[in-house]
Amino acid sequence: MQIVSNEIKTESIKAFQSAIRKSENALENMAQKGSNTTLIKKRLHALQVGLAVLESNWDQRPCNYNREELAEARNVLIGLLPSLQNMLEKAKAGSPQKTLIERRIKAFEMAVAAIEETLNQ
Repeated sequence: MQIVSNEIKTESIKAFQSAIRKSENALENMAQKGSNTTLIKKRLHALQVGLAVLESNWDQRPCNYNREELAEARNVLIGLLPSLQNMLEKAKAGSPQKTLIERRIKAFEMAVAAIEETLNQ
């Protein structure tokens, strides 16, 4: 894994935590309405795996997810990147929203790379 500054690590962890909180809230709201929650559960799990893999790599700890979970999380995170790119293009230059989206994209890309590295070991 590439060398990453402590600032980028902190921003990436916060980006994942923010996405996880948003997904948890969405899941709760959807469940209360009786909506289908399969997709949001899948995304939430992928976010949790992505965060865990980054923290694991940065702290030199073993990863507690199996190959199937890692591969699924990688695919889900890759699938989320195009919508984030679209949101980034629409965000106002210099806005906090644009900064958040940029950080989230970077975090997801690093997680995908870390997952691929783990899968190739």
